[in-house]
Amino acid sequence: MTALRKALFLDRDGVINVDHGYVRTPERTEFVEGIFELCRLATRRGYLVIVITNQAGIARGYYSEQDFLEYMEWMRGIFTEHGAQLDAVYYCPHHPVEGVGKYLRDCTCRKPAPGMILAAQRDLNLDLARSIFVGDSPSDERAGEAAGVGIRIRLRPLLRVTSGRRAIDPADVERITVSLGGHARPQVDERPGEDFKGEG
Repeated sequence: MTALRKALFLDRDGVINVDHGYVRTPERTEFVEGIFELCRLATRRGYLVIVITNQAGIARGYYSEQDFLEYMEWMRGIFTEHGAQLDAVYYCPHHPVEGVGKYLRDCTCRKPAPGMILAAQRDLNLDLARSIFVGDSPSDERAGEAAGVGIRIRLRPLLRVTSGRRAIDPADVERITVSLGGHARPQVDERPGEDFKGEG
């Protein structure tokens, strides 16, 4: 019998990249400082790294599913360049109120519903009780709880560091690192500076 695998689930906007609102092109992408290091650590510790993301921009007609898939292939390439990996991407293209055409649906995949996480569990043979969900919103927390994810971490607002980039709060980096079974906190950047209140 195949052993169940652990996963590090990541929301996308606000966790992997700064949420500038419907980010869908390389030009508008600002990666959160420290995310590549955390994903490398997760892989070393035996976790699959899985993106779980609501994409209401598809539902509203701002961009197509193909646009999104091509963008995520680009993002996965950037992770590879940094020695990290995104093992799978699950997305919800629906919206219960503002969706256009076939995307106007009250579905079971849009967070806070747990559908995307449960689909990943089925597809990838995951042990959700030993997995981790990192998000930045109440809907992320509720989706993880509904699916039975063992550790759920909601990030504090991103910090602007001395390089001018945005980074995960060091306290959150520590929580994630310890949850992954790590001991030394990965380097994020220089000292954190002023609080940055992300969009979304």
